[in-house]
Amino acid sequence: MGKYKAMVVGMGKRGKHHAFGFHANDNFEVAGICDIMPDALPGLSEELGGAAYGTDAAKMAADIKPDVFCFCTHPNLRYDLIKLGIDAGAKLIAFEKPLAATSHEAMKIKTLLDANSDVKVVVSHQHRYGAHYQKVREIIDTGALGRIHTVYATSPGWMLHMCTHMIDYMRWYAGNPGAEWVMGQAAGKIKFDDIHASPDYIAGVIQFAGGVRGYLECGAGAPDQPEVAKWWGKNRIGAQGTEGFAEVLTNGGWRAVTSKGVMSGEGVMNYDADMPPYIQEMADWLDGTIPCHQNCFANAYAGFEIMAGMCQSVIKGGQIALPLTIGMDEIVELKASMSDDQVLLGAPIHAEEFGL
Repeated sequence: MGKYKAMVVGMGKRGKHHAFGFHANDNFEVAGICDIMPDALPGLSEELGGAAYGTDAAKMAADIKPDVFCFCTHPNLRYDLIKLGIDAGAKLIAFEKPLAATSHEAMKIKTLLDANSDVKVVVSHQHRYGAHYQKVREIIDTGALGRIHTVYATSPGWMLHMCTHMIDYMRWYAGNPGAEWVMGQAAGKIKFDDIHASPDYIAGVIQFAGGVRGYLECGAGAPDQPEVAKWWGKNRIGAQGTEGFAEVLTNGGWRAVTSKGVMSGEGVMNYDADMPPYIQEMADWLDGTIPCHQNCFANAYAGFEIMAGMCQSVIKGGQIALPLTIGMDEIVELKASMSDDQVLLGAPIHAEEFGL
């Protein structure tokens, strides 16, 4: 089979990770790169084997007709670019998390994709390919933890940056169950002015099918992980079972306690290591050698609904049943309904990122 033509829109940090990931994989050819800031494009094109480049994504996609349409843009740009990829005839569309900024847009995207079900979709939650993340999953798979009854995650990063990452790995460690209901609370309005507009802190409870309980915290009120130096790496995701627990720290390795004793190992998030298997799974899915990509739209949508449900719980009060049946602009509604009180920090080290 010939190489799949890939086009990447948005050549910032994450766009470059994707473009060079495709370029390094023999299954792909980077046929085009696009960005609204064109100065760096000629040099990047040369590094990527002479890819076409420009600033007009629609025109380029129509000309190139890529097999893989990838975009790495801010979360306010989703639906139109997905439709652009579909209209260009892409077999697979890959884009950055979060799936959307609001449930209104997420439902609109889902309707579009349901009507174009032959198009494969991948949403980038690629931390799971890290060796330390994989080790925790391996321990769970051996049965060493017994029956998994609780999954949890904390991150100091604010909601639209980190929440769906955390939920994706919680679900993975729990066996990817659906969620039945969620309840949440939020505080602080500083980050509503960020391009990843979010409450400063959101926390909640998730009831998964099968009785697994989830606990999640994202933002300024989340606890510190003092074992980890890098602020954006202070994320902790884990699973508790009837016979032990295991957890990963994004930039601090993994640790577990089972009947075999106390165990731990090293590991840090590393795009150079995490991107190749994430990209290879796209080729495998396109080839039909695997049934689905781990970061497929269905998994991303399930996680996004949990985040949106927590927001709706803050707005409406009480528990929110899933799946959601009504979409809304959660960001607008949160700003209107939340207290103006300043967020209280989970650790002094969070102050700088929140301008406090």
